[in-house]
Amino acid sequence: MLNVHNLSVSFAGTDLFSEITFKLNKGDRIGLIGKNGAGKSTLLKVISKDIESTSGVMAFDKDIQIGFLRQDIDFVEGRTILEETYQAFEEIKLLETKLENINHELAERTDYESEYYHDLMVNLNEFSHRYELLGGYNYQGNTEKILQGLGFQREDFDKLTNTFSGGWRMRIELAKLLLQNNDILLLDEPTNHLDIESIIWLENFLKSYVGAIVLVSHDKMFLDNVTNRTIEISLGKIYDYKKPYSEFLLLRGEIKEKQLQAQKNQEKEIKATQILIDKFRAKANKATMAQSLIKKLDKVERIEVDDDDNAVMNIRFQISKEPGKVVVEAENLSKSYGKKHVLENVDLLIERNSKIAFVGQNGQGKSTLAKILVGEIPHGGHLKLGHNVQIGYFAQNQSEYLEPEQTVLEIMENAATDSNRARVRDMLGSFLFGGDSVDKKAKMLSGGERNRLALCKLLLSPFNVLIMDEPTNHLDIASKNVLKQALKKFDGTLILVSHDRDFLQGLASTVYGFKDKVIKEYLGDIDFFLEQHQIENLREAEKRTIVTKEQTPFKKEVSHLSKEDDKEFKKLKNQLSKLETQIDELEKKILEMDATLEKDYETTAANPLFFENYKATKHKVEKLMEEWAELEIKIESCS
Repeated sequence: MLNVHNLSVSFAGTDLFSEITFKLNKGDRIGLIGKNGAGKSTLLKVISKDIESTSGVMAFDKDIQIGFLRQDIDFVEGRTILEETYQAFEEIKLLETKLENINHELAERTDYESEYYHDLMVNLNEFSHRYELLGGYNYQGNTEKILQGLGFQREDFDKLTNTFSGGWRMRIELAKLLLQNNDILLLDEPTNHLDIESIIWLENFLKSYVGAIVLVSHDKMFLDNVTNRTIEISLGKIYDYKKPYSEFLLLRGEIKEKQLQAQKNQEKEIKATQILIDKFRAKANKATMAQSLIKKLDKVERIEVDDDDNAVMNIRFQISKEPGKVVVEAENLSKSYGKKHVLENVDLLIERNSKIAFVGQNGQGKSTLAKILVGEIPHGGHLKLGHNVQIGYFAQNQSEYLEPEQTVLEIMENAATDSNRARVRDMLGSFLFGGDSVDKKAKMLSGGERNRLALCKLLLSPFNVLIMDEPTNHLDIASKNVLKQALKKFDGTLILVSHDRDFLQGLASTVYGFKDKVIKEYLGDIDFFLEQHQIENLREAEKRTIVTKEQTPFKKEVSHLSKEDDKEFKKLKNQLSKLETQIDELEKKILEMDATLEKDYETTAANPLFFENYKATKHKVEKLMEEWAELEIKIESCS
């Protein structure tokens, strides 16, 4: 699909990466990893042809379609969510207009024998065939499924896009990409604005994506669940392994260990040879032998050990003073934005040294409650902070509070007090802002750099309760690991709003689930919450099924049908049963094919018929599901 050879990108004479080479094949799901500023997003922009490389060659297969989820999006004002998402179907929408015009003409014309009328009929047939081929009869249903999978409610579909935040607009852009069936999908931090449920949905969607995916993410669990290959950009080079992230780390560690051992053995041999050369040089009758050894030594190719970029933040969170036993107490807490009720009658008791995670779908009130706790927004009900409580707050959009025209050093010095102003440069150094980087303006910093600066600035104020809203957004994996270890060692009370499951593991011992304006406490970690949440969702589904059965009890109502209707009813039920069996068999077949791909990708991928069969099987399942839905409607109308 894509061959990249000796690709280099330089800025101001400095190489970001140099002469990198790799191949992108169908079915590859690549996790592109590396530190902030390593060049991951730049590489995606080069592949998408948004920017040009400094040197090197990229060769694409013919007619390759590339979809790119960029960090900066621009929507046309005045479109609803559905209207914007339908922009993914440019040709389908064009065909709809053409078909509508033709049908309008045919309804008004009476010159049935004319050549023009004949041409209209030919065009109608051609356009209709093309419309069906492109999925014109299914695209609206598919759009709704994907929008709901990404967290939108049906009542949101007709709302204007400009009434939604940047995070939700990013989801609309993601929905458009997922609907386009591109050959190559480039995703730059797709989980940054998704809640846990939507991330899990996206994982399952991408696992069955038949094209190639290149994915930049700092979510370790997401990478492990989605990718089958990892490319790391480090110090201008790439390291490419056909393994998901965690397996890649182990493999790369083993390879580096072998390189070190081989290098040590080689150095011993070189040292021994050098001793012989020095010894033989001193003797006239051994000079020829010494020259021979020198030539041999010159030809030895020195073993090099892969360089690691080990620069990481150095964070330590210290409590200012010991607070009382109860740090937060709330009764009948509520919050509304206009007519939209976000929280209702919430009771809350948070004790000293608690480690709590706020989890739930976006829009359920997690960030709202965090803002209420720090006194940023008004609310209903009663809220009381405990004795000696001092809150440190990292807002979700914390980096946006940084003055764009101020330098890194100016931002820190302006926020510092007399007692800690002398330590500002040392603190910045701990957060990887050393040398000239302290003179960079905030507007020139990357997302990860802004987050690091915001974390550093947070430490200038005293606190014993730390509330952090999505602190890992834009942080690379190494920085997230450092932050996680620092929070583990924090002796105060911690409240985390996060969608990052790996980050929350082992960090929060209590989870507050936000749903339908109320909060439910789960006395366990994030894994316990996800397990319980899945069980609760299944119970809700069972309850809905029971209600439906009570509302349409077929067995009781069949008696009122006539003999012919009863016969037709049974016939439809038999057809439904056969369809369900067919669907089950095909879905098992797809699972087997997935297993084959995972087990031996290279051999399987070499067979061109495999993916054709795979795609055809999935298409057949979709068709059968449509038939199944139509039969269900017929059965309901008969009962």
